[in-house]
Amino acid sequence: MKNNQDKGSAGEKKALEYLKKNDYKIIDTNFNSKFGEIDIIAEKGENLVFVEVKYRKGNSYGSPLEAITRKKQRTIIKVSRYYLLLNGEKYLKYYIRYDVIGIKGNNLEHIKGAFYE
Repeated sequence: MKNNQDKGSAGEKKALEYLKKNDYKIIDTNFNSKFGEIDIIAEKGENLVFVEVKYRKGNSYGSPLEAITRKKQRTIIKVSRYYLLLNGEKYLKYYIRYDVIGIKGNNLEHIKGAFYE
C-alpha cells in the first residue's frame, strides 16, 4: 500500500506530464524554503507559474481543490516571494500566476489563476 508521500509524488508526476504536454517549461519542482514548499514552478508564455498539486483517491476528504485553504495560499505566496528574491532578476518580464492542479483518481483539473496575491 502506498503512503501519502508516494501518492503525492505520483500526483506531481502526473501533473508534470500534463504541464509538459501543454507546453509549460518546468523550471523547478519541490522548491523548499524555511517558509514552505512549492510543488512546481514553470514558465508558460509571459507567465511564471507557481503550481500547487493536490491528489485525492476519492471523496472521503473532499475534493483536492478544497484542500487549498487560504492559509495554504498565503504560504505559497510567501514561498514564491522568497523564490523571486533569490531568482527574480531573470523573471522581471514575467507575470506571476498561481495555479492549482487537482487530481482525483485518474481525473486531472487545472485551475489557472486559482488565487492571487
